[in-house]
Amino acid sequence: MTQLGRVFLYAEFQASVPFNEGVWREANATMQSVPGLRSKTWLSGINTHSVGGFYEFDSEQNARNYAEGMLAEFAKAAGASLTVKQFDGDVVAEASKGMNSPFFAI
Repeated sequence: MTQLGRVFLYAEFQASVPFNEGVWREANATMQSVPGLRSKTWLSGINTHSVGGFYEFDSEQNARNYAEGMLAEFAKAAGASLTVKQFDGDVVAEASKGMNSPFFAI
């Protein structure tokens, strides 16, 4: 099996929480030390106030470790259900460059 060099992870907590500094400040500081995490874009559901993110990792294993570890712990502490999906960032690179994706800057 070929190791992926770019993995995107989508996560969403099934809870309604107004997005404010109390949601992200401490989490940002904690996530700075997550192995393989290249970036996170916070997401806040329109009208639902669900909280989530779109992450870029350097490997499938690091993305999985984060989802099953820290992310699952955040969900448990918040008493929220969690949806997580992983995506192959390598296979979509060429197509994404043509669409001005910030993850594939030319």
